[in-house]
Amino acid sequence: MKTSEKTKSVKTWEKTSQQNLVRHKSGRYYARTFGNNKEIWKSLRTSHFSVAKVRLAEFLREHREKQVAGVSDAAAKMTFAEALKIHQQNQAGDVTIKPSTRHYWNQIFVALLKSWPVLADWELRRITKTDCIEWARKFRKRSSPTRYNNTIAGLRHVFGVAIEAGIIYGNPAAKLERLPVRAKQLTLPNAGEFLQLVETIRTAGAWCSRDCADFVEGLAVTGARKAEAGGIEWRDLDFKAGQIVIRGDVETGTKNWTILRVPMIPRARELFQKMRADRAKEPLTAKVFRVREAQKAINAACKKLRIPRITHHDLRHLFATVCIESGVDIPTVSRWLNHKDGGALAMKTYGHLHRGHSVAQALKVSFAPNDTPSADVRS
Repeated sequence: MKTSEKTKSVKTWEKTSQQNLVRHKSGRYYARTFGNNKEIWKSLRTSHFSVAKVRLAEFLREHREKQVAGVSDAAAKMTFAEALKIHQQNQAGDVTIKPSTRHYWNQIFVALLKSWPVLADWELRRITKTDCIEWARKFRKRSSPTRYNNTIAGLRHVFGVAIEAGIIYGNPAAKLERLPVRAKQLTLPNAGEFLQLVETIRTAGAWCSRDCADFVEGLAVTGARKAEAGGIEWRDLDFKAGQIVIRGDVETGTKNWTILRVPMIPRARELFQKMRADRAKEPLTAKVFRVREAQKAINAACKKLRIPRITHHDLRHLFATVCIESGVDIPTVSRWLNHKDGGALAMKTYGHLHRGHSVAQALKVSFAPNDTPSADVRS
């Protein structure tokens, strides 16, 4: 490797085990903190870690004293409700946050204030770690791990507003431990049950039964999220290329803000061709699905067939499950589902299916000289 290439590979800054302490490539240590919504850097004038820690502590103490001195009496008395309002205003101004995400966080904060009635009117500087621990001990008993963990995250974000304003030094909710989240045990219909489910919905006799059945089947054969499927137009169905273009909602797009192209599996092609033949006069900009919600129809059909209730999102899981059981590898399925983690979530959710498929394939492998591998595993 050339010297220039070595130089480029050296990081300018390195994190250390000490919060707010970073090391320059020269070996010198620097303090890095925040104040008044901007970064503050200061050289600690040493290359020794132990000395740097002592000087860092002195710098942080002086920095906090200056912040407190600059905070007005009115700001120092900021309540949790006032800080929450600032946080929500910041979220509202963030264009990268989808409306559905903001709505979810608003629900989180409503639940938080309901579970901690006196919190809204408390001054932030009066709230202690003990107060947070006491609330968390009670809240965790009556909430799911996911809701509990997200509520803790929201609590920390609000305290972060006060830290940025120099009202408090540390986050009293920082030490609250998250709960482990168990993977959802999927209970999905088999192929026969699913076909019965669609037919039961289609023949239910309601004015929208046929449209609901098309929507339910469409979710299962595309793997699209409910809102994404609702945005599909006739122009998005490329029968020649065998692809479906998923743009998502007009205003919010797909979950990951990308235009997705997924393959049109045979069952999807059959469904869309039949739907198009019945509605051939509709413009290309018309929506393929006439409904964007079918949960009541699904519930009624599941009850009639005496099978476990499923949701719209379970149909996405059904698509992934059928693909994997048909031999499609998990990274490919992950891309079709528009995951951005390289398949980590798909492996966690559907890994048991992949392992079963791997075992079946492994039985075809042999080192015995007289064994002849089956045709589908020959190179």
